[in-house]
Formats: sequence, structure tokens, C-alpha cells
Amino acid sequence: MKRSLIHKSGAVLLALALWQGISMLVNMDILLASPLKVIKRLATIWTEKGFVSTVLFSLMRITCGFLIALALGIILAVLAGRFSIVETLLWPYVVTIKSVPVASFIILCLIWFSFNQLTVFIAFLIAFPVIYSNVLQGIKSADPNMLEMARLYDVSWGRRLLYIYVPNIKPYLISACSVAVGMAWKAGVAAEVIGVVNGSIGEKLYNAKIYFQNADLLAWTVIIILLSVVIEKLFVFILKKIYEGVEKL
Repeated sequence: MKRSLIHKSGAVLLALALWQGISMLVNMDILLASPLKVIKRLATIWTEKGFVSTVLFSLMRITCGFLIALALGIILAVLAGRFSIVETLLWPYVVTIKSVPVASFIILCLIWFSFNQLTVFIAFLIAFPVIYSNVLQGIKSADPNMLEMARLYDVSWGRRLLYIYVPNIKPYLISACSVAVGMAWKAGVAAEVIGVVNGSIGEKLYNAKIYFQNADLLAWTVIIILLSVVIEKLFVFILKKIYEGVEKL
């Protein structure tokens, strides 16, 4: 654990050194602000009026989209694992969502939804196939010997789900959440940028681009990364605690 942390810290320092070197070569803040200027901007940006409301605006909507994807992904994966017809019916939709570019969905959704709903739907749309596919894979990889024993002893499907499938999908679900949170943030903020959603982090990024405020652009990018990492770690922690409770039943 300590060695991994040291390696990650070293990688971050190396990336910062490379960034600093490139910014010195470019020597134009309008093209690439230095790490020092971005850090200085981060020290002041949170004191500005509307910072908290902007962060909460995007945080609530992206998190809401992810939670809907988590709930619906698990439910539909369980149904697909139980009834093959459900998996067959969902297959073309899941493949389409995985294949179509995010920008295409965003532009279409600008026609269908209001700006406030846009972020929620895009975050849901991008996170859903990741969670659904991973949970379904976890269900399919359940130990056939355990399933055969459950069938011989006439164990109800509900008990099979609780005592065989739920423990088996744990690594798949945790991995899915870890990936899906980051994808939901990227897609959600992209939707805010393209839609220029008022009061959002995406709007701040758009304005920074319009007015060539490179330090602001990079500072908000750092904030997005930090929020994504914190939310990811929080969800994984909560998920592990829920599993600990289930395993005690």
C-alpha cells in the first residue's frame, strides 16, 4: 500500500515537472498556464461568488444520473440473468449506447430535454451500460456447482440471488462503479459544455475557453478530477459497507 502510494506520488510529480517544462517552452499563458499559476488560481477560485452553487449544481445532477444508472443497471442485469429474453431484448440498446459518440447523444438530448435534465440523462446514459454489463457478467460467472446444489435442494431463486449471486457480483459491481463514476463525470461535464448549461461547471469551462483564461480552464479541470476521485472512493466505500452488512445476514 505504501509502495503504491509512493509510486503514484512519483508519477504525479513527474507529470507536474513535464507540464512545467512544456509551459516554459511554450512561454505563453494563453496557450498553456504553468502549474504554479494554476495552483494560485485554485487558491482563489473557491472564494469567488457562486463557486459552491456551481459545484453543487453539477455534483447533484451527475450523481443523480449515476445513481439512476446504478439502480436500473442492477435491476435489469438481474432480470437478464434470470430471463434470457430480457438480455436479448436489451442487447441492441446496450450496444447502441456503447457505440454512439457521446457528442451525438448530447446534441440529440438538447432537442428532447431541458438544460437541467440534460446532465442527469447523459450521466445516466454513459454509466448504465458499464454497470449493466459488469453485473450481468458477475451473475453469469456464478459457480455452476453451487447453482446445481441449490437446484437439487430446491432453493428459491430469491435465496440463490442473495447467497450465491450477490457475493459473486461484488468485484464486478465495485469495478463497474469505479469506472462508471469517472465516465459519468466526463460525459456530464461535456454535456454542460456543449449545452452551455447555466450555473454549471461546464459553463465555467466554456467561458474560460471563450475568454482565453487558460489558468481557469485548467483549475476547473483539476476540480473536476478531484470531485470525480472523491465521489468514486465514497461510492466504493459505501458499497463495501453494504456488502459487509449483507454478508452478515
